[in-house]
Amino acid sequence: MTDETWLAARLIPTSGINGAEEQERRATSALLAVMSAVREFGRALTQQFGAPAGSVETFIEVPFKLGDGKYFPDGLIRVTRGQRQWTALVEVKTGSNELQTEQLERYLDIAREQGFDALITISNEIPPIPGQHPTAVDKRKLKKVALHHLPWSEVLTVAVMQKEYRGVADPDQAWVLGELIRYLEHPRSGALEFSDMGPSWVTLRESVGAGTLRSTDATAAEVAGRFDALVRFAGLKLGRRLGTEIVPSLSRRELSEPAVRTQALVSQLSMTGTMTAALRIPGAVGALFVTADLRATKITCHVDVDAPREGRPTTRVNWLVRQLKEAPETVRLESSAAYSRGPGNAELLKAVRENPGLLIGDPSKELRTFRVAANSPAGTKRGTGRGSFVDSVLAAIDGFYEQVIQNLKPWMPAPPKLRSPDGVVEAEQVPSALISTAISSQDGPQLESDAEAESSGTDATSVAQ
Repeated sequence: MTDETWLAARLIPTSGINGAEEQERRATSALLAVMSAVREFGRALTQQFGAPAGSVETFIEVPFKLGDGKYFPDGLIRVTRGQRQWTALVEVKTGSNELQTEQLERYLDIAREQGFDALITISNEIPPIPGQHPTAVDKRKLKKVALHHLPWSEVLTVAVMQKEYRGVADPDQAWVLGELIRYLEHPRSGALEFSDMGPSWVTLRESVGAGTLRSTDATAAEVAGRFDALVRFAGLKLGRRLGTEIVPSLSRRELSEPAVRTQALVSQLSMTGTMTAALRIPGAVGALFVTADLRATKITCHVDVDAPREGRPTTRVNWLVRQLKEAPETVRLESSAAYSRGPGNAELLKAVRENPGLLIGDPSKELRTFRVAANSPAGTKRGTGRGSFVDSVLAAIDGFYEQVIQNLKPWMPAPPKLRSPDGVVEAEQVPSALISTAISSQDGPQLESDAEAESSGTDATSVAQ
């Protein structure tokens, strides 16, 4: 017998999980134990909820009395720094299990009686907007106790970013955190990825195709929320690969009033059959927009790029094209000029590479912005796998970032040249072997030829000045 068939011993094994209850208990214990063992990871999860930077203690299934009953929340987190203590109850769900309003309100009452600061819930439910809770509770119970939610995908993202990018000081603790990551990535852990557009998906898609969808239909709001949750999940997943925090690009009003965002998306869906969301990626040239067209079964990703503020129109187009060497020829480029109404010129990248002038409408108008867009087929199935809508959106976002956005840099003006005491800009000395007589698209108008310049005793620098 060879060791190829042997299973390696793991700190947190996935074997022996019998039923949802055992799955939930093991995931809770593993997560809370690693939070207390790996200081950086515990801090990364608790600081967003207002906990101080102190020692983290964790407990599971702590008993509490409320009225005549005895209850056991899944866990408890206590952070201590000096004389200050921050305490939160923890409620965990794995797999497809959802949080229950009655249970959460009971735990909020326990937390209030005990003088605790918060109740943290963890499940596979992903709210469309960060900070929003997936379960509605009586707001009067939130006066003294805060309610926070962590999707399992976000827990995994924080763990990966802490280990791979931010770092863990102690090598043994880094290994422990790696074991938690390995466990959460296993299908049997119950920490699932986004995998379903919901029971209303098929009905809504048929209504959009028939043109009968109304903004008052309940299916529209449900699917709109699922779409925002899917794009947020795509950002978390992409962020794990990039080592940075990627969040939905939303206005302040949408963040403070999630219903405003949902209503806007429902109106767009009922009027045009499309849904649009955006992700803000640190360091990227612009936000990544993704639009799902349910009528045309098409996914479109695009990014808007500011054009250079100097140079000829052709020069500005070439500046963009040079950065798209790795992009497919089917990528669409659009240009917008200053003080122009309506859509600008649009052509495929293949054609613009051969003739940059295709993006120039009126040469007298200044090009201000470019839009780079890519289309891909949209799946129709509600779940995951071949032909699914979820996988088509995830693939479109990842592919567009890899092929387009990560290669784009914003334009920067050239630094000013240092002038000599007599006020003349010193010309850079260029070896004669490197001098090219070919006219570039970035060259200015030639006032006189090189021969005329030599005969007049004037060098090229003085002519340019």
